[in-house]
Amino acid sequence: MEINEKKGRTNYIFIDYENVQPSSLSLPPDYPFKVLLFIGANQTKISVELAASMQELGKNAEYIKIEGNGKNALDFHVAFYLGKLFEKDPNGYFHIISKDSGFDLLIKHLRERRVLIQRYNQINDIPILKISNSKTLSEKTEEIVRFLINRGNAKPRKLENLSNAINALFMKTLDAEELNNLIKELIRRDLVVIDGSKVHYKLTSDEP
Repeated sequence: MEINEKKGRTNYIFIDYENVQPSSLSLPPDYPFKVLLFIGANQTKISVELAASMQELGKNAEYIKIEGNGKNALDFHVAFYLGKLFEKDPNGYFHIISKDSGFDLLIKHLRERRVLIQRYNQINDIPILKISNSKTLSEKTEEIVRFLINRGNAKPRKLENLSNAINALFMKTLDAEELNNLIKELIRRDLVVIDGSKVHYKLTSDEP
């Protein structure tokens, strides 16, 4: 699979088809995507719509058939291909589409080493895909709130860090004005309080 430098970093999507079966793929044309569909040894069919959308991606889509029936056979295949692609393109974004939380320890290990990787239950949960379908300020703000809640105690505590985290969430596609407007919207909704360079959160009743 060749690296496409058309617009920024390449988004690599690893689909655990044993666990998640998207009906089709709808990817924004302005961003480079590579899709790897991992099919279990006992899976013999995929939908016509999914096959057609994979075909539309041409060389940017690949089927990987798992030969073994072991409990973690597919997980090991995903980890292997992830390692190969990261070695080739360490600046890429890596998205694992699976409801299997067994990937989370690997993801935690990689994120600690500054690999841009995350697991999503569905392909449409990938932020850049939500951006392509979310046109309003309100919709984008909801994505930020969900992201911050999931961070728990690891939320950014400085304004600069919050700005960087939001921009990273949206794959660094936000311009300065849009980023500023999103932070203003968080303040307007009384979800965050800015005290100098410090940020305080009011996302839930137990937030300091």
